[in-house]
This record gives sequence, C-alpha cells and structure tokens, in this order.
Amino acid sequence: FVCPHAAIRPFIVTEEEEARAPEGFICRDLPGPKKGLKYRIIVSPEDCYGCSICANVCPAPKKALVMKPIETQLDKQKYWDYAITLPRKENPMNKFTVRGSQFEPTYFEFSGACAGCGETPYVHLVTNLFGDRMLIANATGCSSIYGASAPSMPYCTNAEGQGPAWANSLFEDNAEFGLGMHLGEIKLRRRVEEKLNEVLPSSDENTKTAIEEWITGKDVGDGTRSRAEKLEAALNAKVSSHPEYKEILALKDHFIKKSQWIFGGDGWAYDIGFGGLDHVLASGEDINVLVLDTEVYSNTGGQSSKSTPAAAIAKFAAAGKKTKKKDLGMIAVSYGYIYVAQIALGADMNQAVKAIHEAESYPGPSLIIAYAPCINHGIKAGMGEASAEQKAAVECGYWCNWRYDPRLLDAGKNPFHLDSREPKGDFRKFLLGEVRYASLQKLFPQEAEALFEKTEKDARARRQSYVRMQKSFDLEIQERKAAQQSEMEQK
Repeated sequence: FVCPHAAIRPFIVTEEEEARAPEGFICRDLPGPKKGLKYRIIVSPEDCYGCSICANVCPAPKKALVMKPIETQLDKQKYWDYAITLPRKENPMNKFTVRGSQFEPTYFEFSGACAGCGETPYVHLVTNLFGDRMLIANATGCSSIYGASAPSMPYCTNAEGQGPAWANSLFEDNAEFGLGMHLGEIKLRRRVEEKLNEVLPSSDENTKTAIEEWITGKDVGDGTRSRAEKLEAALNAKVSSHPEYKEILALKDHFIKKSQWIFGGDGWAYDIGFGGLDHVLASGEDINVLVLDTEVYSNTGGQSSKSTPAAAIAKFAAAGKKTKKKDLGMIAVSYGYIYVAQIALGADMNQAVKAIHEAESYPGPSLIIAYAPCINHGIKAGMGEASAEQKAAVECGYWCNWRYDPRLLDAGKNPFHLDSREPKGDFRKFLLGEVRYASLQKLFPQEAEALFEKTEKDARARRQSYVRMQKSFDLEIQERKAAQQSEMEQK
C-alpha cells in the first residue's frame, strides 16, 4: 500500500496455481466471501529500491517483512516472474478499503521517483481504484518526470488493455488542459446520447433496455463499464438489421464514463498554476484534482512555494520563510460546491481511501491535497520513515486531515469533518527531525526560535479554524432543523 514503486504486491492464487508454482511459493488462505482462494505478497527484488518503508510500517507484532541484502534475495525473483503471469481474478473484497484496494490491478509501477518518495503511493492508490477508465492531465514537476521516465512510462494497462490515458502539459496551464480533456469527452458523450435517442424508438426491447440504462446512468462512475459492455453487446447483436448502429459503435470508446484527474505539485497548485486551478474548480465541472503537497518546488531544486510553512529553509528562503503556509483547501471550501479533502497516508490510510472515493463519486469539482514527505525535507530518520513522518506530522498538529462534502449539507448533515484528533505530539521535536527546519537553528539560532514559535502558532490557528468551521456547520444544521420544525408546527 505504501510502496513508492509498486514493487511489493498481493497476488490472488488458486490451489492449482499454487501447485504449479516454483518451490517455496508459500500462500495463505484469502479470507472473504469467496472460498478456495489463496494469496501471496511478493516483492520484485530487481525493482525494489530498498527504501524499507514496507518493513517499517508492517503492523505485525513479529515483523512479517525485514530488510535483507539484495544479493541474498535475487533468487526469489522467480516467484514474482511466475505471479505476474497468472490470470487476474475478480477482487472478492470491497476495493474502497485499504486491503481491498491492493487486490485491484496495478496501473502505475516502477517509476523513476526517489527511494521512499511520498508522492507516488498516492498516484498508485488513485490508479488502483479508477485506473481502467482514467484520463490524467499532469502538470510539469516531479510527477511528470517520474510519470514519463524515458524510455518507458510507469502507467500501464490490465490484461484487457485498459489503463490510464496520461498527458503532460505546461506548468502554468495544466488545470485548463485537464478541463479541455474533460469538455472534449463531454462533447463526444453527448453525441453518443443524441444518436441513442434517435434510434431508441425503432429498437427492440432488449436494445431499448440497454440504451435506457446507459442514458440513465451515463454520468455515474459505479457500474459504468458493465452498462457500457451491455450497450455494446446489444448494438452489435442487431447491427446487421440496424446499419445506423454502426455510427454509434464507432464511438464505443466513449460509452464508459471517464474519471478525469488533474495531477500536480504544490508549486503548480499553490503558485504558478493557481489562477487556472481556481478557474477550473469554480467551473462546477466533474473534475478531480490531486495536489501532491511537498511544501516546496521539489523538481526544480527546492525553491520555496506558497505551501512552504514559516521557518522552513528553502531556496529563496535561505534564512527561513517568514510567512505562513497558504490554506488552499479553505479557499476551495469557500465556494461551497467543491469537494475538498486533506489526507496523509501514513497518518490514516482509511481516511485517505475514503476521501479519494468520495471525491471521485462527487458529481462536481473535487480537490484532494495530499501531504507528501520529500527528499528535500531532509528527514533525519531517512526516507524509509516517510510514512512515519506523515503520522508524526498529524499527531503534533503540523498537518490536519479533514473532508468537506457539499452533498451532506443538503442531507441535513455536517459537510465538514475534521478527521485528525487533538494534537498530542511534540511539535518542536517534529520540526527538528527535518533538516529544512533544524538547519535554521544552527545558522540563525535567535531567528529560529521566533520562527519556530510562529509556524507552531500558525498550525494551531489553522486547526482552530477547522474546529470553528465544524461547529458553525453544526449550528447551521440545528437552526435549519428548528426552522423546519417550527414551520411544521405552524401548519
């Protein structure tokens, strides 16, 4: 789940496949509704970067994963080579869970990202969930470099040839680029709908049913592939007697509702591309944005961005940044009709999966801001502890996980949910665990104390604004219910 390079995966195996496997291919029974299945978690030694995140986050009391020298593990490559030849099995679990998501096909693997990268686990997770029907517009930056490392790309397809369609635009116009992809797809799908409405009266009952089901659910992601396949089969069955179906079948690539995503870092989202991002989010269109927040311009040498907190040392802020971090999420929440979430995988994996699912299912713009530890942070424990660093950031209040879902307000529920608990960790200890902060104390000890105090105060104030927002929505809902009750009593 946390592997930055998808070099460790679970594989579902039947008893027959286990029997044919190389000696030493040990499997375990797969718990779930479907009996007779087994699974094995396998590492590809030749593709593993040795960052040790998987071993460090392993929750087993007696570690199920331990790091070993690569020369002692190369003979186990045969297990991986065998497993990837096995036919894909239908996922017996709910894919919108931490465990279930990993039994989905992998659509992003072996990227050129740094060992221990905090960004790529998010990309891997999103593509696990929606990769077979994704369109991705990727801003220039780390995500575009490891996303298109010549001579190959980490984005891949499943056994049926389905996978993400990915493209990289300029740094400053990626949001508009993604909007253009989305609007082009809408135009083509409207053409499909118009032509289906034209042939509907003359179609037989079976074809009519398929057409009506498709039209009714055309903008719903869940079940879109089954509806598309049913429509295609119905049209193909009668195409000899209905030549007009040929024109519709020529557009079959657009039967499936695409999941439109826009990827980029904080340098793009908070700074250079912010105007375009704001325009796209304000459009009301069904677009999903994933911001990989490293709090610095990672790809171009570590320059300060508007996401960089006070006190952090970065290029153009060599004596520590003096101003506080921009709250991009709250800017988006102010519109009232944008789904917004802040997530940190290492702190709460379940919350991250839930937020991504809610964002994609929301029939409007969504923004997910993902905290991503970076090599530019200078984590003293090493990038192998990137997941633990995310957890520490949330525990001390440096970062907050929360979700804002506009649908809930209409349902009489609080749309804002602060998922992070009250901070209990040592804020100063967290800062000094990263070179970007600790070096300020060495270089400018007097200024460091004032800036450390400021960045902690900024973080506390930011959290308090979330608490106030949650309470204000509670009050609004109570007032609405009281008004409705009063109106009913008067009637």
